[in-house]
Amino acid sequence: MVSELPSIQMVGIRTSLIGVGDDMVEVLCEAFEKHGVFLEDRDILVLAESAVATAEGRLVKLSTVVPGKIAEELAGKYCLDPREMELVLCECDEVIGGVPGAALTLTNGTLSPNAGIDASNAPEGHVVLLPKDAQKSAAYIRKGVEEYSSCHVGVIIGDSRTQPLRLGCMGVALGTSGMVPVEDARGSHDLFGKPLHITRKAVADNLVSAAQLLMGEADECIPCVLIRGAPVEMCEGSEEMPLFTPEECMYYSNIRRT
Repeated sequence: MVSELPSIQMVGIRTSLIGVGDDMVEVLCEAFEKHGVFLEDRDILVLAESAVATAEGRLVKLSTVVPGKIAEELAGKYCLDPREMELVLCECDEVIGGVPGAALTLTNGTLSPNAGIDASNAPEGHVVLLPKDAQKSAAYIRKGVEEYSSCHVGVIIGDSRTQPLRLGCMGVALGTSGMVPVEDARGSHDLFGKPLHITRKAVADNLVSAAQLLMGEADECIPCVLIRGAPVEMCEGSEEMPLFTPEECMYYSNIRRT
């Protein structure tokens, strides 16, 4: 490999099975010690939202959920467990539509199936909700890891989502800390000197997508990926994830309501 060529390095961090009440900072630091991982300035840690949410107690036993009338109706329409549909209604801002097996929702300003609620990587009869405040969670984890390592790192809490008309899942960042999640490329120029007018780089989303190649979606037990050498803009503290309004979004604004 020619050293002058741009490159990044990714390392999957395998941890112990994470349970309710675990401290993610302690879990990560123990894994670093076990595997001999030494952090450096500008390292980025991508964390699976299900692991963070489980540690924060966002695991729900379905047998404790009593669905209401609306949940019963929507569950029948979208072929979902009525108890899960009740949780979807509690977690989302709006149910837009759906297909068999998934209700399309607007949750925390983004489109997501079933309000991000997932039964995978959860014990039998349970589901995992999204972290209550992914931005706050990322900041907490970054602070703890920085105290442990004496390095300035970035933390991304990511999830997998489908894209319109595309088969398969891609990564999306729910919360970040220590790095700029979306970089503004407006004012720069392309290969032919033409100025860019609308381009913004979804840096955090792209890093989550890359990390998911190592995380997997099954029993890999790799809830964290260390990314080194990524061309990201670091920052102190946390920057909110910039979002379109529903009216500005090309996809959302063109959805035909049913």
